[in-house]
Amino acid sequence: MSTESVTVGVISDTHGLVRPQALAALAGADMIVHAGDIGAPEVLDALAAIAPVTAVRGNVDREPWAQAVPETTAVEVGGVWLYLLHDLGRLDLDPAGSFDAVITGHSHQPAARERDGVLYFNPGSAGPKRFRLPVCVGRLTIAGGRICSEIIELAV
Repeated sequence: MSTESVTVGVISDTHGLVRPQALAALAGADMIVHAGDIGAPEVLDALAAIAPVTAVRGNVDREPWAQAVPETTAVEVGGVWLYLLHDLGRLDLDPAGSFDAVITGHSHQPAARERDGVLYFNPGSAGPKRFRLPVCVGRLTIAGGRICSEIIELAV
């Protein structure tokens, strides 16, 4: 287990929109994960200018470029395992014992809760404002095998 702190920027539901506020909030991350509904490959390019990106595609990612983006993926960072998928309702495995966190999007509603030792984290939407939901990104700080999560509401 690593004792050094690692910061993971978490973003979802950009729907093709790259907000300067989101890029500023993610600056300094060691890695960025995008939980789907990317909307355009330029979104991933802008994020990759900040840090290495791991992404999954969402239900709106249907263009040919998106076929190279997996529907789910797992990544080890800072001694913990993250499982990424867009829609938590499509989770088809029990993450307890295998993963430390499940990162999702889809609902546009930011949430962080723990169940059975697994963090379920949705950063909310960083894309076009929808209803009265906030525009957000997230941050995970990983150290000593533990994950601290934060939702960052963007001023838009």
